[in-house]
Amino acid sequence: MANTARLYRIEALIRARGHVSFASLLAELEVSPATLKRDLEYLRSRLGAPIEYDRDLNAYRFASGSATPAGPRHELPGLWFDEAELYSLLMARQLLGSLDSEGLISRHLQPLLDRIQHLLGSGEGEAAAARLMKRVKITSSQRRPVPSRFFERVSSALLARRRLQLRYLTRTRGEVTEREVSPQRLVHYRHTWYLDAWCHRVDALRRFALDAVEQATVLTTKAREVPLKQVAAAMDAGYGIFAGGGAATVHWAVLRFDPQAAPWASHEEWHADQRGAWQPDGSFELTLPYVDDTELVMDILRQGPQLQVLAPPALVERVRLALDQAGARYATGGGGSAQRPDS
Repeated sequence: MANTARLYRIEALIRARGHVSFASLLAELEVSPATLKRDLEYLRSRLGAPIEYDRDLNAYRFASGSATPAGPRHELPGLWFDEAELYSLLMARQLLGSLDSEGLISRHLQPLLDRIQHLLGSGEGEAAAARLMKRVKITSSQRRPVPSRFFERVSSALLARRRLQLRYLTRTRGEVTEREVSPQRLVHYRHTWYLDAWCHRVDALRRFALDAVEQATVLTTKAREVPLKQVAAAMDAGYGIFAGGGAATVHWAVLRFDPQAAPWASHEEWHADQRGAWQPDGSFELTLPYVDDTELVMDILRQGPQLQVLAPPALVERVRLALDQAGARYATGGGGSAQRPDS
């Protein structure tokens, strides 16, 4: 039996029976007396379990009315982690920190992080955790940070099921509008956050980039509930962050990567519903759905000459026109600024 499972078994036996003798625990766990003693000490000193030995009963039991860090009634964690998993959690904490420029998520996670450090222990375990954190680097390029005050208000309204009043900048039009929305879910995509919400102004689901929110107020009005399956169907059928689905037409793009790029392309996921196939010449064809081609075109252009769009004709023409415009700029030495999509 693994160490963590054994600790949980000890706690469960004592709770179920009220008290358990040392001999009974040995028989149930099939371990040596030295191992059982170490487990009992670990439960008491490291996990805060109020286990005591009752001489009259000649058994171990939970101390009655004892106050522990876990509260008046002790409960071991519902999820167990071995040492490697605990280190993985610390790495996940660093990842969250890299996504959280103002420390909002980290502040809310601090009690959990403190508990993880406690489980890892002091001495060599603590030093190893510190070394690991120094040797793991997570880089996020092209981040669009979200002010923590807006993120907190949006997430609070989402969890409390309350409406939000947003002042929102639509970048493509340079237009600021007031929106009353019912939040449905938060989406993290390519180093920034989005809110899928029912917009009461247009009476439909919309996706809002949180870094484009200029003001957010949590209202007392109850949010409109939209089934999450309906939200997913409406917002996830398109490519990337651009919404699509419902009555929107889904198109299928066919992309061919040349033999040099094929080994990498064959391992990339552009869309959850994509299909890939190797070609006799060593190239790789990727077929994937999209509704709005804005982000798909940007990703295609990033591939340069190593990718060719085969279908549909409208997408081929869209990419050809973009490449012609880019080539014309370099040919004439012209400048200018490229526009970015609203989200």
